[in-house]
Amino acid sequence: MTRVARALIGSDTQLNQKSYYEASVQRPEPLPPLQEALEADAVVVGAGFAGLSAALELAQRGLSVVVLEADRIGSGASGRNGGQAIVGYASGLGPFERQLGAADAQRAWDMSLEAIDLMDARIAAHGIACDRVNGYVYVADSARKALELHEEMEGLKRRGLQVDWAEGADLPRLIDSPRYVAAAREQRSGHLHPLKYALGLARAAQAAGVRIFEHSPVTTLQRGTNLVARTAQGQVTSRFGVLAGNCMLPEYGPRVAPEVAPRIMPVGTYIVATAPLDPALCARLIPGNAAVCDNNFVLDYFRFSADSRLLFGGRVSYTTRTPINLEGVMRQRMGEVFPALREAPIEHVWGGFVDISMNRAPDFGRLGDNLYYLQGFSGHGVALTGLAGQLVAEAIEGQASRFDVYARLKHRRFPGGPLLRTPSLALGMLWHRMRDVI
Repeated sequence: MTRVARALIGSDTQLNQKSYYEASVQRPEPLPPLQEALEADAVVVGAGFAGLSAALELAQRGLSVVVLEADRIGSGASGRNGGQAIVGYASGLGPFERQLGAADAQRAWDMSLEAIDLMDARIAAHGIACDRVNGYVYVADSARKALELHEEMEGLKRRGLQVDWAEGADLPRLIDSPRYVAAAREQRSGHLHPLKYALGLARAAQAAGVRIFEHSPVTTLQRGTNLVARTAQGQVTSRFGVLAGNCMLPEYGPRVAPEVAPRIMPVGTYIVATAPLDPALCARLIPGNAAVCDNNFVLDYFRFSADSRLLFGGRVSYTTRTPINLEGVMRQRMGEVFPALREAPIEHVWGGFVDISMNRAPDFGRLGDNLYYLQGFSGHGVALTGLAGQLVAEAIEGQASRFDVYARLKHRRFPGGPLLRTPSLALGMLWHRMRDVI
C-alpha cells in the first residue's frame, strides 16, 4: 500500500469517529472476513449502496453472490453522506446531451426519477426504517444565483416536475433564513438516514441469499473467462464481477482496476449535527421538513434529522487532511444560514470521501466481457446507486440497453496522477469559491 493510500485510509477512519449516523444505529455483530476459497456466479466488491443493490438484484435473479467489503457495511460514503436523495445528476444533463443526444439525455433523466421510485420501493418491500422524508428545497444566496436557479427550475418544470417558487417576503414559506434571496421546492427528492438504509439493504441482500464478508479488502483481481478476487485470507472465483468500491477501491488494491481509477477523485466532505432542537423551531426554519441545498459550486446542504437535529454539511477538501478548525468553520456557516442556531450545541462532527468524475457525470462500464464497474456518482449517489445496481444486474442477464446509456459516456482522467492532481484541483476549487462570492 502506498503512502498516499495509507494517508487516505487513515484520514477516512478518523473522520468517522464522531458520526451521528453511527451513534444513532445499533449495528449487528461484525461479519467474519473471508477465510476460504469460494465459487459464485458473481462477486461484488464493496458493501455500500451500489454494491448491495447490485448483489440484491443479482440474487433476486437467481445468481449466487458474494460481497467483499474492505471495512464494514456502509462504512464509506454510503453510511456518512448528507442523506439527500436527489433527482438528476451532479453534472446536469449537459454531458448526456452533448455526447448522446436529446433522446438518450431524456432517458437518463427518466431513469433518475426511476431511481427515486426504486429506492422507495425497496424501503417498502423490505421494511427498511430509515426516516425517509419527501421534499427538497433549492436555494440561492445572490441575485445572480437566483437567476441561475430560476432557469434550472424552469428546466425541471419542462421535464414534468412541479416546482414551488418563492422569493422576497414569500421566502419564509419555504425556508426562514436571511442568507437566501430565492428558493424552490419539489417533492420527488428528499432525505433519509443513509446508514439505516445501507444496513437495511444488507439485510435484504442476505435474506435473498447473498454472502457478505466484512474486513475483506480485495487486493488483486485475476481476469479471464472466470474472475478470481483475492483477499488476504481467501478468494472468490466467479463468472461475473461488479466493482463498487468507488474512490477507496484503488487505495486497497491499486491494480484491481487501474484503467478506471484515474477517472475519479476522492473528495473530503464534512457534516456537523447539533443537539436536538425544539421541533417548533425546526418547523419554522424549514417548513415541511425538506432537505436543502444551495446552488453554489462549493455548496452548503442541510436538513433536520428524525430527532430534530440540524445536520449541516459543506466545505470540501481535495487533500487527505481534515480542514483546520472544522467545527468552528461549520458553526459559522450554520449561523449565517440560521442565526437562531449560532449558539446551538454541536454534538457530532464527521466526514468522509466521495468520488467525483471530471465532468461530474456517473461513470459506469465494463472491463472485458464479465467485469463491471460503478463509480463517479459525484455527490448524487443516494438514489442513483440503487438504480446502478439494478442496471448492472440487467446487463449481466444480457439486457444492457439501459446500462449502456451510461456506459457510452466518455470520461477523462484527472491530470497529474495521484500526487499532482490534488494541488491542481485545490487551485481550481479556489477559483470556484471566488466565483461563488462575486
